[in-house]
Amino acid sequence: MGSIKRSDESILVCVYYGLNGERLIRRGHKLASLLDCPLYILTVDSNPLDAFDVEKSGYIEKWTELSQELNVEKFIVRDNEKRPIQKVIAEVAREYNITQIIVGQSAQSRWEEITKGSFLNVLLKEVPFVDFHIVSVKRQSVDNDNGNFEKGVRAYIIRDEDNYKITFTCPKREHLEGIFFKEIGTDFDNGIFKFPFEHKMNEVTIKEGYVGNPYAIQPLFENKSH
Repeated sequence: MGSIKRSDESILVCVYYGLNGERLIRRGHKLASLLDCPLYILTVDSNPLDAFDVEKSGYIEKWTELSQELNVEKFIVRDNEKRPIQKVIAEVAREYNITQIIVGQSAQSRWEEITKGSFLNVLLKEVPFVDFHIVSVKRQSVDNDNGNFEKGVRAYIIRDEDNYKITFTCPKREHLEGIFFKEIGTDFDNGIFKFPFEHKMNEVTIKEGYVGNPYAIQPLFENKSH
């Protein structure tokens, strides 16, 4: 962004959750750099953003940072989307005047149906001006790093004297809103709390209901009070 790019080409990379998302984004960036044209990233999910589990939230955060690093024109997240994926892709393609779309072919990816004739035919009919790049990606191994947490729930961080604690009912006083991912197998509120700040997802640890690293939270409350 900021530099003048050719307007006759525009690339859209479609990513779903998995280790191959970064590879697809970098492939799109390489092509966009060669063509000197805008690059857009799209991910689609049927769940609302605040219901994403810790793994999905992690990917959104990584892709957001990568998009900023690569100077991507826009990272588009279509959450709570109940329409067929091809309808969403076609809508975004028209909205941003996309001429080329990059998707990944993976046995474990929701995008695998892209390679089926019926799906591709629907897209070609809806956006006949678009060229498709089907990129072969490796089958993703099972990642257990995030298997220690339950599904995220909406939560709030409030000040409690010199500490900050988590609550699950919306407080009337000053607070931070986010998603709490509780550790599996614990009776206490132990886990991680993720919250949006300055256009990216941030996180703090929660130990027995309190923020484990309060220094990361304190400046945010001070900013709110000004």
